[in-house]
Amino acid sequence: MRREKLYLADIVEAADAAGRFLTGVERERFLQDDLLRSAVLQKLAIIGEAAARLPKEFRARHADVEWQDIVAFRNIAVHAYFAVQWSIVWTTATQDVPTLRQKVLQIMTAEYPDEAPPKTLF
Repeated sequence: MRREKLYLADIVEAADAAGRFLTGVERERFLQDDLLRSAVLQKLAIIGEAAARLPKEFRARHADVEWQDIVAFRNIAVHAYFAVQWSIVWTTATQDVPTLRQKVLQIMTAEYPDEAPPKTLF
């Protein structure tokens, strides 16, 4: 089984990519740009998939993260794509994901103190 650290790194890397995609982008441009929306949604789906693969015991130990909501968001994005509300995706990507990124980095530091956190470009 893949180590939790790798799933956490996936979350940080996807969060960074979504952040890069949205740098300098206003909400209206995001809502009108299909390519940008699709790219950000794909990174959010990766975040949700990585969260879903973390063991339940691990998620329970870090209950301050809304793992269930993250996984539920991914399920909607993947299985009910035509029901996606892009304004919610915008809010999630611009407000929730940066907060999640910080929480995950804190978890990584606490769980793996001897290992460097993932390098980020954002």
